[in-house]
Amino acid sequence: QERLVESGGGLVQAGGSLRLSCAASGRTFSTYTMAWFRRSPGKEREFVAAVSQNGGRTGYGDSVKGRFTISRENAKNTVYLQMNSLKPEDTAVYYCAATGPYFYSESAQSYRYWGQGTQVTVSS
Repeated sequence: QERLVESGGGLVQAGGSLRLSCAASGRTFSTYTMAWFRRSPGKEREFVAAVSQNGGRTGYGDSVKGRFTISRENAKNTVYLQMNSLKPEDTAVYYCAATGPYFYSESAQSYRYWGQGTQVTVSS
């Protein structure tokens, strides 16, 4: 069982940066693929980024490629999302999710564990 807690959201101006963190409480964090998804009002949940259990594979949604970077520190049971060059359309609730073990996916339906989400608001 993984409990996921996001932090780092907030209000930022367009062009600015934020770093989200997701801390996991389980003992098997290092075996799970971790991902970030987001949901904006009136829109469907969107894949943002994923990282494999050892960090060797990453994937990004088209709307964030080149601006966002996902990383993880297995020793700290934590995954990060560095968000640069933020745009107003990045405004959303960002969710951390875990799937596995040893299974990589960019589909929300594959993810077993979810955090409560953290709000990111980008002003123009």
